[in-house]
Amino acid sequence: MGSDKAVAGGERMPVVFMPHGGGPWPFVDMGIDDKPGIAALTEYLQSVRTLPKTPPKALLVVSAHWEEPVPTVMTSPRPPILYDYYGFPPASYQITWPAPGHPQLAARVQELLGAAGFQTATDAQRGYDHGTFIPLKLTYPDADVPTVQLSLVQGLDPEVHLAMGRALAPLRDEGVFIIGSGMSYHDLRGFFGPGALRTSEAFDVWLRETATLDAKARDARLAAWNTAPSGRQSHPREEHLLPLMVIAGAAGADRGTVAYNGTFMGVRLSAIHFA
Repeated sequence: MGSDKAVAGGERMPVVFMPHGGGPWPFVDMGIDDKPGIAALTEYLQSVRTLPKTPPKALLVVSAHWEEPVPTVMTSPRPPILYDYYGFPPASYQITWPAPGHPQLAARVQELLGAAGFQTATDAQRGYDHGTFIPLKLTYPDADVPTVQLSLVQGLDPEVHLAMGRALAPLRDEGVFIIGSGMSYHDLRGFFGPGALRTSEAFDVWLRETATLDAKARDARLAAWNTAPSGRQSHPREEHLLPLMVIAGAAGADRGTVAYNGTFMGVRLSAIHFA
């Protein structure tokens, strides 16, 4: 980034909130009896690569699987893989996605967040967690786009994450594709359980409606997400929803569109795009 902050005449990058599925799917047999759901989510994640009309210079990924006291960025030029899941077949721990890091983008993220009043930190050792390397192995299988992960902030305050997104919005005009990787439903005890589909669908209807509102109404509703129908039942702990707050903040005045809506592991999931 640095002196390359502005991309003259370039495309303003979209921003995306995507569901990343569960564990190391679909690269190992996890015994999930949901071939249609797996196929549909796979097809969606593969399609995300075609969303920017011009190839992005870099990816900034906010994953549900990283929380720190302050917004923290990965700075390694060659991030390793962080196998942050447990109890899966041995092949799960051999999955690779060797995308390069981008220390200059990490510094630019800190610059933008600092200008908005955030304290920030860096992590030179952390690798890509499965909220990044699993879905993006489908989206960018060649691992050819430099990628930086940004953490969530402990406390999981939605307004803090909306503000983070607003601070990062200039990256969209600098060739950076910002991706929030989470799930629109995430109750580990609920997947495939009785009533899970009904619960997830009640929240999903609210979420899809919210995403398409004007920015002021959208952000106000997202800040109060836990008052939504089946909100807390769908997210007993909200870390998988918070990447959406960053994406909505970065969306600015853009209205959301529902790019994917399907069932996976017995629940209703959605992906939201802003462009």
